[in-house]
Amino acid sequence: MSGGIFPAKKNALDELFGVKKPIIGMIHLKPMPGAPHYKGESMDEIIEFALKDVRTLVEGGVDGLQIENAWDLPFPKPEDFGMETVAAMTAVGVEIRKASSLPLGVNCLANAVLPSIAIAKGCKATWVRSNQWVNAYVANEGIIEGASAKAMRYKAGLFGDDIRVMADVHVKHGSHSIVADRSLAEQTRDNEFFDADILIATGNRTGDETELDEINGISNHTSLPVIVGSGMTESNAVSILSVADGAIVGSCLKVDGNWWEPVELERVKRFMDQVAILR
Repeated sequence: MSGGIFPAKKNALDELFGVKKPIIGMIHLKPMPGAPHYKGESMDEIIEFALKDVRTLVEGGVDGLQIENAWDLPFPKPEDFGMETVAAMTAVGVEIRKASSLPLGVNCLANAVLPSIAIAKGCKATWVRSNQWVNAYVANEGIIEGASAKAMRYKAGLFGDDIRVMADVHVKHGSHSIVADRSLAEQTRDNEFFDADILIATGNRTGDETELDEINGISNHTSLPVIVGSGMTESNAVSILSVADGAIVGSCLKVDGNWWEPVELERVKRFMDQVAILR
């Protein structure tokens, strides 16, 4: 179905990646300057840690990369996201763009979409992930409101039409009780109506498998592409990608399947072998 009063969008996944069932490999950045667990490491050290994962993911055959300040626990609310983090993530993004020609995206936790757009503009990334694009939810950080209205205006002011928005319909690590009286179909349509480009179906926590009912429940009520944002593994890749249009993959590509470990080449290759079955 279409978004209603607006013309139907072109398929953003096709435009970004040009392959069937694109796989986006996660770059979980070390603690950024200003974060509680930052211990004074140089930016060179932080960048090199990220580039090692970039090189492994590229060699393993993924189709895109996404940076995220995953080690900056506890995450601030969007309005408290630091300028120093924006600067540091932009520096990392610039070096990744030099090292790889793969499309690059940005996710700033928690739901700091305006900083993500600023970073994307600065390092020529082509999408941002929004964990809450419309409505609101209750997270560890408190009540997090949808970012769409401010983000779209900010993006327009930066002439950022080339920066796409990947939006979670049901964000991880949060309670959806605020919108519990609204169906998945309604929330899906909300995200499309508020101008997201790609929708994300996800599990309850990082690494949790995304239920097929969640993917289908979103896909059946949107004209936008739908990708999976958590819980992909070598063993479930074929079943999940048979209904999803692509995926963001992190934990299962790391040593021992832990998001905080380095990317392991053989894991990436085995995973992409499963993806190849559906291409």
